[in-house]
Amino acid sequence: MSIIITGASGFVGQNLIKYLQEKGKTVYPLSLRDSKWINELPKEADALIHLAGKAHDTSNTSQEIEYFQVNRDLTIAIFEEFLKSEIRDFFYFSSVKAVADTTDGILVEDVNAKPFTPYGKSKLEAEQYILNKELPAGKRIFIIRPCMIHGPGNKGNLNLLYKIVEKGMPWPLASFENQRSFLSIDNLSFMVNSILDKRDIASGVYNFADDVPLSTNELIELIASVLKKKVKLWNVSKGLISTIVKVGDVLPLPLNSDRLKKLTESYVVSNAKIKRELGIQHLPISTQAGLKITIESFKQANS
Repeated sequence: MSIIITGASGFVGQNLIKYLQEKGKTVYPLSLRDSKWINELPKEADALIHLAGKAHDTSNTSQEIEYFQVNRDLTIAIFEEFLKSEIRDFFYFSSVKAVADTTDGILVEDVNAKPFTPYGKSKLEAEQYILNKELPAGKRIFIIRPCMIHGPGNKGNLNLLYKIVEKGMPWPLASFENQRSFLSIDNLSFMVNSILDKRDIASGVYNFADDVPLSTNELIELIASVLKKKVKLWNVSKGLISTIVKVGDVLPLPLNSDRLKKLTESYVVSNAKIKRELGIQHLPISTQAGLKITIESFKQANS
């Protein structure tokens, strides 16, 4: 089976390529950095997995048009080439943020989309274009909406939490009660590979998430258990935290409004649809086991 992957040099791309190759598949990385990709795109393959995109910029320094040029316009261009080719399947890696920046309940695929950021809006417009096109017979399209992806080598908020616990610092946001979904890179790769192998899975939108959400406090406890450190959870008043993040929005402090939201908001994503299509009750790796793998990688990198 031959697979074309854009965004192959990124965290997801590198791990997915390795996983698919271990499953006996042939992978062709495709760079989209200049217009030559149109001539370099193979016209025949079993699947095209479009990972390349502009990620959400937490420093808020990116121009809004950049998101639409990359996440929408480039996706439309490569999707049009897919429609003209003999490639069978098209995977577009969107995001749960394409439909909901916040959620009070459990996020499912048919939610009424209300993205607030240029990142989410650009992803949604690409989704809408793909879903509104007539699909030639024999082809399938999959809109993949992953939640927060993690794994060895991936930085971000998990690494920030790791450093707090590693240094023996207290976690000052324990007063924020939340539940969050995570997605291990191994479960992501398993689901993509399973879709490729099962021809009876229908085209459509699929959330990708691990089976069980965790609170940030539970995540802190998990990190502490891996590091064999004492858990230090401090219930600092939310009012004081709000004052600190306002300063962080102006000065380069470790905590600002965007980071506070990511660390403390509830964001639970349902993976029931994809599991139903795959005919499974549980993903191969539990939420806790996947997070332990990621945490252990931080530990090894810092040893």
